[in-house]
Amino acid sequence: MKTLQFREAICEAMSEEMRLDDTIYLMGEEVAEYNGAYKASKGMLDEFGPERVVDTPISELGFAGIGVGSAMLGNRPIIEFMTFNFSLVGIDQIINNAAKIRQMSGGQFACPIVFRGPTASAGQLAATHSQAFESWYANCPGLKVVVPSNPADAKGLLKASIRDDDPVIFMESEQMYGDKGEVPEGEYTIPLGVADIKRAGTDVTIVSFGKIIKEAYKAADELEKEGISCEIIDLRTVRPMDIDCIINSVKKTNRLVILEEAWPFGNVATEIIYHVQDKAFDYLDAPVVKINTADTPAPYSPVLLEEWLPNSGDVIKGVKKVMYKS
Repeated sequence: MKTLQFREAICEAMSEEMRLDDTIYLMGEEVAEYNGAYKASKGMLDEFGPERVVDTPISELGFAGIGVGSAMLGNRPIIEFMTFNFSLVGIDQIINNAAKIRQMSGGQFACPIVFRGPTASAGQLAATHSQAFESWYANCPGLKVVVPSNPADAKGLLKASIRDDDPVIFMESEQMYGDKGEVPEGEYTIPLGVADIKRAGTDVTIVSFGKIIKEAYKAADELEKEGISCEIIDLRTVRPMDIDCIINSVKKTNRLVILEEAWPFGNVATEIIYHVQDKAFDYLDAPVVKINTADTPAPYSPVLLEEWLPNSGDVIKGVKKVMYKS
């Protein structure tokens, strides 16, 4: 094992795949000369040249469309958005072309493309730069949505995403790029659609994904001091979702708390709750609790932002609620 930053794991995944397949290229704002806005493509221009690491104008609709068209013609593009907030400018290409072209063409065209970049809040970036888009894109059939929470998962999942023959939305976080973690040496991938039990437990299941899962770890450490054992599931892939992993855990713990950095209405947690009540209702000893951001645009004020975001204290309250200890 070796220790890498999250950004380095992303760079390794892209570089390894590009060495194996010359149809893969990276395109986006500042990915080449500047080594990436968050240095996730550092050194790639030097190794692969300007035809495969391509700087673009500030035109997400344009370069997303170029990526979709070239994927239909046999390439495997990686399109980087500086933030998924900017993907709204190119969302027509993602939803109406990338996600649908296989069906609309009767299988004559595939679209093996990865759209990647940071999602959700990243500190004082205010309302238009702090949105979580996992549930937005997961709502659309034809797209796969991946949200890693650590460097090892990031590398294995990104390699699998690049090799996938369908469009993948790969979501990161500006606040995770400097995170360090152990990453396996050599060739490895992590299959899409497989959740991971990060921490085994017996009293309550906590499901989360992305950077906010760190708050679940903090909460579990505190709750353990009180004799409450938490099982933490990292979804890793939002769509396809590993419902079986969640159901099996709920059948063991009989309680479920879902932590998600998104607005409360119509989110990933809502989908999980539907499946749990459908497949494991009789195993529940308490109503499911879901923990989200406040139902407002993200504030700029750091004091308000702290109140807006879910945290470990919220998780502790949620766990105690389903344990009837609040």
